[in-house]
Amino acid sequence: MLNLTPKQKQILDFIREFAENKSYPPSLAEIANKFHKSIPTIFQFVATLKSKGYLEKEHDVARGIYTKKPEIFLLGKIAAGEPIEPLENPEPIEVPKEMIASPANYYALEVKGDSMIDEGILDQDIIVVKYQNTADNGDVVVAITEKGATLKIFHQKGDKIYLQPRNDKYKNIYPKELEIRGKFVGLVRKN
Repeated sequence: MLNLTPKQKQILDFIREFAENKSYPPSLAEIANKFHKSIPTIFQFVATLKSKGYLEKEHDVARGIYTKKPEIFLLGKIAAGEPIEPLENPEPIEVPKEMIASPANYYALEVKGDSMIDEGILDQDIIVVKYQNTADNGDVVVAITEKGATLKIFHQKGDKIYLQPRNDKYKNIYPKELEIRGKFVGLVRKN
């Protein structure tokens, strides 16, 4: 942000806030209306923000203005095996923008273990998780049980809940206590 003028920063902030609130980016006309400028003037601001590395612009797309890869926080490690305690040592990481609608609603965890390999989630993968405290049958979730945090597939039949691994050498977990902390939406492979 050091190389931005105050007006450039205002426009960038508006684009980010608009995209977070509406789940899609603003048009040039909407930005122009907000700042009482002409569309060609706003186009120049967008071109400058793009050249400085803050925005991406898809050609011939009305709402094709995107902020660069969003950052979410890597909050620690999650077990894909036996549950372990989560480590909360936030560190920002970049993720592909198509994975998330608003960075404020997502976080990342590093996978430790191999209980989800048949789901394509490997040891040391970085998973992207959407904050939510509910789950549907078949969702891959970050779950907190009486034994700690784990990444598993959520299942509910009647009043019975269990967490299913995706590796035959692990057994289902039937928690006495359960709190859903989010739903898996994607991953970033380290290697």
